[in-house]
Amino acid sequence: MRVFSGIRPTGDIHIGNYLGAVKQWIELQDKEECLFCIVDWHAITTPYDEKTLQKKMFDLATTYLAVGLNPDKCSLFIQSQVKQHTELAWLLGSITSLGELQRMTQFKDKSKKHKEYINAGLLNYPVLMAADILLYDADIVPIGKDQIQHVELTRNIAEKFNKKYGKTFKLPVPLTPKQGANIMSLQNPEKKMSKTDDTKGCIGLFDEPKEIKEKIMSATTDSGKEIKYDLTDKKGVSNLLTIYSLFSGKETKEIEKDFKGKGYGDFKKSLSDLLIEKLEPIREKRKELQKKPEYIDRVLEKGADRAREIAENKMVEVRKKMGLK
Repeated sequence: MRVFSGIRPTGDIHIGNYLGAVKQWIELQDKEECLFCIVDWHAITTPYDEKTLQKKMFDLATTYLAVGLNPDKCSLFIQSQVKQHTELAWLLGSITSLGELQRMTQFKDKSKKHKEYINAGLLNYPVLMAADILLYDADIVPIGKDQIQHVELTRNIAEKFNKKYGKTFKLPVPLTPKQGANIMSLQNPEKKMSKTDDTKGCIGLFDEPKEIKEKIMSATTDSGKEIKYDLTDKKGVSNLLTIYSLFSGKETKEIEKDFKGKGYGDFKKSLSDLLIEKLEPIREKRKELQKKPEYIDRVLEKGADRAREIAENKMVEVRKKMGLK
C-alpha cells in the first residue's frame, strides 16, 4: 500500500495538525510505503511572504523529522522539486468541470477571507491536490476531516480519466483518525484550531512551556464543574479531554474518573503539565536539526529522487493514454 500526504509551509504546525494528520503518518511509515510532501505550490494560492517562504519550508522539514518521521522509512520532499505535479495538474484540469471547483468549500471560504487575493490558483487548488495524490498511485491519504471533500473530488477526477482514457489511476481512500480529526480552538470550541485565525486558542508544537500553561489555563470551559465528555453541553471541556486523551494514551472515561470531584483548575493544570512534558522532546529535537541544514537538504533531495522516479513513470503512462509524447 502506498500513502501520500502533505502540509503547506505557512508557519509552525499546531497540535491540531499533529493529532489530525501527522500522528497518523508516524504510525503508517512502519507499515506502508509513504511519501510526505511540503506543498509549497499550494502555499502561494493565499497571501504569503516570498522572503520567508524558504525558511518556512526548512522549518517544516525539521518539524517532520522532529516529530518522528524517519527518512529511512519514508520519503520527504518539496512539491516544487517534482515538476510532474504541475504537469499532471494541467492535464487533469482539462477534464475537471468549472462547476465542481466553484462548489468546493475551501475555495468559498478562502475567497471570502482573502477577497483581494481570489486567483485561478486558488480555484484550481483541488486539481493540483488531485495530481499530488494520483501521481503516486496512492492507496491511502491521511488527512483531517476538512480535506475529505478534496479526496472525494480526486476520486471523481480519477474515475472520469479512467473512463475516458482507460484504467490509469487508483481510487485513493481518505484516512482520518477515529479521535482528534478536529481539534477545536481553546478560546472558541465551535471553531477549528487555527494559528492564523486565533493565536490564543492555538497551541503550536514549539510553544514555550509558559505559553502552553497560559493558553490552557485560559481555555474556555463550560457552566458547571464536572469534567465530563459531552459534545452537546460541554464542548470546551470535551475538546480539552480529547487533547488529554490523545497525548496521554488514556480513554476519556478513565480521565473523567481521575478527575471526579475535582475542578477545572486541577484538570487544566494537569493537562498543561502533560503537554509541556510531551512536547519538550520535540522542541529539543528540532533545535538540534536546525543546526544541520546540509543534512536536511540531503534528506529532501533523497526523497525528491524517489518521488521523481515514481512520478515520471506515471506520467509516461498518462501522456501515452492522452495521445501526447
